[in-house]
Formats: sequence, C-alpha cells, structure tokens
Amino acid sequence: MFTQQQYEGTLQEKYDLLGKQLNALLEGETNVMANLANASALLNQFLDRVNWVGFYLMDGEDELVLGPFQGLPACVRIPLGKGVCGTAALERKTQLVEDVHAFPGHIACDAASRSEVVVPIVLDGRVFGVLDIDSPELARFSEEDARGLEKFVEVLVNHLKS
Repeated sequence: MFTQQQYEGTLQEKYDLLGKQLNALLEGETNVMANLANASALLNQFLDRVNWVGFYLMDGEDELVLGPFQGLPACVRIPLGKGVCGTAALERKTQLVEDVHAFPGHIACDAASRSEVVVPIVLDGRVFGVLDIDSPELARFSEEDARGLEKFVEVLVNHLKS
C-alpha cells in the first residue's frame, strides 16, 4: 500500500491504483462490515491531510448511522437531508465542500474539520450509505479527488453485493 505522496503519477493514476488495491484487498470477502472497515483503513493510509475517513449507513428510511471509520469518535446518527452527509444521501450526489462552516446545516462532529467530501453509496437502486472524508485544511479536496473517490465507491459496491 502507498500514500498519495509515495506514488509518482497523476492524481487520476493514483486513484486508479487505489481502486485496484481495494479490489485485491476485498477479493473473496463477503462480510460487509469487514469490507467497509478495510476500505476506510486503506483510504486513511492513502490520503494525506485528512482527519476522518469512514462510512455512514442508512438505518431505516430517514437516518444515517455511524459505520466503520478511522479517526476521532464521531456523531452517531445523522438525519437524511441534514449536514453534508445527510445531503449527499438525500440528493444521491457527491458533496465537495471547501469550507464546512459555510455549508448550511453543517454538523460539527470534529471542530478541527474544515473541508469535506462525501460520496453516496447506491446499492441495487437504494442509498446504502455514504463515504465521508474530512480534512483540517480548507479546500483540501478537488473535483479530481471527488471523481477518484466516486470510482473507489464503484469498486467497493461490487464487494457489497451478495
């Protein structure tokens, strides 16, 4: 495994290699929690300048609940449509937030977080949850990061199907 800084290449090439590593890491494993835990650990190892990497999973029809993650303890429940995670799940659209304090209804689980990217996870036509990544830096994540993380989630979804 490698970090962004250790690999020579474009950001897209780095994310492509990360997707291949995820696929190899999860190959043959069917336990969803184990796969999510390893996916969060892999991202935490790969990404620099982040302070939280993890998942929120749908719990019923209108709430996300904390799943496997790397980082400080976090908010346990997030209503659909609230905060960056709830908005990503409701809209089924990646949220790229340069300044979380400027995001309407932001939920501050960690006061150190300044920027965030959240990618919805859609499984069999339904929102399964979201991938949430926070950084203590303003504008840490780019559109290229968002696209790379969406591809990461596509690889992950293939290992969440039964």
